[in-house]
Amino acid sequence: MEKRETMRETVLEEKAETLIAIGAATAANCIPCFEHLYEKAVTSGITASEIKRASEIAALVKGGAHTAISSTIDELVGSKKVNELACSKTSAGPCRC
Repeated sequence: MEKRETMRETVLEEKAETLIAIGAATAANCIPCFEHLYEKAVTSGITASEIKRASEIAALVKGGAHTAISSTIDELVGSKKVNELACSKTSAGPCRC
């Protein structure tokens, strides 16, 4: 029986996977996850600016999602307010940042 690690197909480089995980931890507000991934990133040579940028991108996407749900709530309760998303789209449809 093969180990799970050897069964996993490598599609992205480890650096890209770590930065994606940092973005996901940021969007999920998971401090323990972020701290763990931060240590992994630093020890594998990922720069502070790369970590910061991954977190900033995640925050933009998360902010767009929050704006979209807020607009949906406003629409359902009868408010005509339309919010601008981080990606310069309006909240009338899904954000495609």
